[in-house]
Amino acid sequence: MRRIVVALTGASGAVYGLRLLEALVASGAEVHLTISPAAQQVFHHEMKIELGLDHFDPMVLLPAPVGRLDDSGLKHYGFRPLLDSTATGKTLGMVKYYPVRDYAAGIASGSFLTAGMVICPCSMGTLASIAQGLSSNLIHRAADVHLKERRKLVLVPRETPLSTIAIGNMKTLADAGAIILPAMPGYYHEPQSLADLVDFIVARVCDQLGVPHTLGHRWSEARNGEGFE
Repeated sequence: MRRIVVALTGASGAVYGLRLLEALVASGAEVHLTISPAAQQVFHHEMKIELGLDHFDPMVLLPAPVGRLDDSGLKHYGFRPLLDSTATGKTLGMVKYYPVRDYAAGIASGSFLTAGMVICPCSMGTLASIAQGLSSNLIHRAADVHLKERRKLVLVPRETPLSTIAIGNMKTLADAGAIILPAMPGYYHEPQSLADLVDFIVARVCDQLGVPHTLGHRWSEARNGEGFE
């Protein structure tokens, strides 16, 4: 089972993190999740989802039949379900949650082996803290671990326009080995819904982490009218 660390922070674009979790669990991944307090506010505003981090249950972020996601804030996106294990014949993954102040968590140590980490969405504050090596919470520390251990670290910023400070921080992290994957969807696949735009980015994240998915058409498939097998 592929072990992936996922962090949700306070950047706009909570839907990217939500869909990514579904895709990772659908792939059979073992997800190790941590969430910033600012992300809790964004999820409330954008997704109408109450995270309640003091007594958090990660099942509130996963749709049925696996979880208990209130999808009232998602219906207009038009997502197709990914978590039908009967239809896919695949073994579904799991999610383990760590409070953002839990420095004793396994993901704070380089000895805890993973296939990579993704921060999605990634706020500019989080990005800056990682670029400066500030391990002021578990998200920063886990990211620092992935850099020092030379493991895959994917950052998904969603911000525009960008200051020279933010661009400089991105360059610092890219030079250190991180993958900067902005939430900038393509249009060559002729998206028909908001879900198609979100899935484009989530698919790119999964590709970087080596996670199999069926989130959309690739370029050759889009040109030839083909889909995933």
